[in-house]
Amino acid sequence: MKKYIILFIILVSQFMSANTPPPNFKQYLDLFDDCDACGCSASGGGMGFSSMLNQNFVGVRYFYQSYTSRDGVFNNSPWVDENFNTMQLWARIPLSEKFQISAQVPYHFHTRELSTGHQEINGLGDITILGLYTVYRTQKDSTVYNHTLQAGGGLKMPTGEYNGANNGSVNPSFQLGTGSWDYVLAAEYVLKRKKLGLNTMLNYSIKTENSDNYQFGNQWNYATTLFYVIEQPKYTLVPQLGLAGEDYAANKQFGEELPNTKGDILFGKAGVEAGYGSFSVGLNAMVPISQNLTGGKVEANYRWSVNLNYSL
Repeated sequence: MKKYIILFIILVSQFMSANTPPPNFKQYLDLFDDCDACGCSASGGGMGFSSMLNQNFVGVRYFYQSYTSRDGVFNNSPWVDENFNTMQLWARIPLSEKFQISAQVPYHFHTRELSTGHQEINGLGDITILGLYTVYRTQKDSTVYNHTLQAGGGLKMPTGEYNGANNGSVNPSFQLGTGSWDYVLAAEYVLKRKKLGLNTMLNYSIKTENSDNYQFGNQWNYATTLFYVIEQPKYTLVPQLGLAGEDYAANKQFGEELPNTKGDILFGKAGVEAGYGSFSVGLNAMVPISQNLTGGKVEANYRWSVNLNYSL
């Protein structure tokens, strides 16, 4: 699946290769599509770490994930619907010109319809803090392209409850939290020419064992997003289109790998963010192009999110 990402980047880079100087529009910010799949949906870090328009902001975001999972270990076990809902407070705060902190505080309310009846869990999720350092940024007098490269890392704290009984034989991520201290490494490259830009990111999440001797598999997240800035006197629009994927290792219990717990998925994604004054509203949607989750016993249907931010 990663070959599709590479091909997409090459095609867009060729399209942007004309020698035209960039205009002076508001700088596009990084968009970390840390997608929540079956290995990390309890992390609360899904569908982005930052706003399209607001460099420094506080806001609220809701995101939804739809899954269909096998209610049992057999091939003829019935399929059940699972709904992952998250309401999240998030912020991006600069500590210096080159260093920024992103923070997310999620509240989850998940439901699923088992053959034995309705099940739901709700409560505080795992709080995530990510620090990013600007390694390179093109000077403003550049005549062709603007380049930005950021790298950093973060920590996901076990503030959400983990209940081993919720794993069962269905989706192992039906949890409020992983119950473990987990670590995130992140890198992002943004290329801009005039009003057109390309954002490419790569994240790696390192999971540790929780107190129940359960460990979610480490996970790669990657994405590339083509965006276009439309500036008007009273508002700004940024439509976007791209690909996002994730690849995660098998979960472990007592140090032993569990069967049918690893997987990978590739999404197509589209969205738009609109800014007016100090406020902005964003909407994003993702649909799977190809997937192989937990040996085919879990299927992702779609994801979407909406956010409201206030610029600091």
